[in-house]
Amino acid sequence: MHKQKFVFTMLLFNIFIVFLGVGLIIPIMPTFMEEMHLSGKTMGYMVAAFSLSQLLISPYAGRWIDSIGRKKIIVIGLFIFSLSELIFGLGTNVWVLYLARILGGISAAFIMPGVTAYVADITTIEERPKAMGYVSAAISTGFIIGPGVGGFIASLGVRAPFFFAAAIAFVAAMISFAILKEPLTKEELRKLSEESKDSHFFGELKKSFQPFYLIAFIIVFVLAFGLSAYETVFSLFSDHKFGFTPKDIATIITISSIVGVIAQVFLFEKVVFAIGEKKLIQFCLIIGAIFALISTVIGDFWIILLVTSVIFLAFDILRPALTTFLSKMAGNEQGFVAGMNSAYTSLGNIAGPTIAGILFDVDIHFPYFFSAFILVIGLGITMFWKERKLSR
Repeated sequence: MHKQKFVFTMLLFNIFIVFLGVGLIIPIMPTFMEEMHLSGKTMGYMVAAFSLSQLLISPYAGRWIDSIGRKKIIVIGLFIFSLSELIFGLGTNVWVLYLARILGGISAAFIMPGVTAYVADITTIEERPKAMGYVSAAISTGFIIGPGVGGFIASLGVRAPFFFAAAIAFVAAMISFAILKEPLTKEELRKLSEESKDSHFFGELKKSFQPFYLIAFIIVFVLAFGLSAYETVFSLFSDHKFGFTPKDIATIITISSIVGVIAQVFLFEKVVFAIGEKKLIQFCLIIGAIFALISTVIGDFWIILLVTSVIFLAFDILRPALTTFLSKMAGNEQGFVAGMNSAYTSLGNIAGPTIAGILFDVDIHFPYFFSAFILVIGLGITMFWKERKLSR
């Protein structure tokens, strides 16, 4: 039992490191853009390149997780992430930066589903909600701490945070290689590999359209779309409408994220056992839609902080609730489900910021209206959710 806790802690550390690496470059990106003479459009394309490569690789990663094993995919993903950050830090040409972002997307397609499948393998149905809550909290904590760490390290140079991210990812990969053990036997992997050997990208995508899976994956897309659209325009919206300083915006995002982490760690498991994943998912979609609309009619700093905290809380609870529900549905297809979870997340992360940016240029309130609309559609879809008895 003690050993399993250590393994679980290592998995959380891996996820934390990746999102710390993603978060710590946020405060230096404006300076980096100026140094490299990059346009906002180019930066947007780099975000899209990351999400697109994650999308294209996710189904393959899910298959590889079920064939060559969870541990190997996680370790390979960490090495690729380390390489991507190193290349971005060294890059002096735009095409090199694009290459780095593409590698970053591939690493995310490996690490996220790899860790999710591993956690599902080493936990029981009863333990899983709490475990997935911790995974989600590790992701959020990385995002919270990342910008502060990045700002501090940037005093050594604008490229220093990238090198730091590369170093800690490399160390995490080495430790994981030495310590983690494959949770499935060779026979179990062989069986899963046989079942998935004829699968391919479009085959995996087609499989995800099965009624049993489709609604859950659509909600994954809705979550990613709504959250990425909201986050993409939040700083622009706050600056244009209220004249908030970067410090004001950072304060709101940090406090809101901390509220989400606390809820994931201390409340998520209790709420899941009380009302179940489906009702919790529906409740979060309702709250997210209502408060996205409220965001368009408020102006006081403290009210904005409160509303944003509620929205972040809804999204932060929705993510592990979906992941837990999917892992229960998956049975012996943890790799496939985790891979497609990553794929649909990527689709949402591509579509959300793109549409939000276009709508923002039309009217600064439109992205929030549209996010609320998408969340309501997601809520409507869950009404047709046919639940079946889940295998333990």
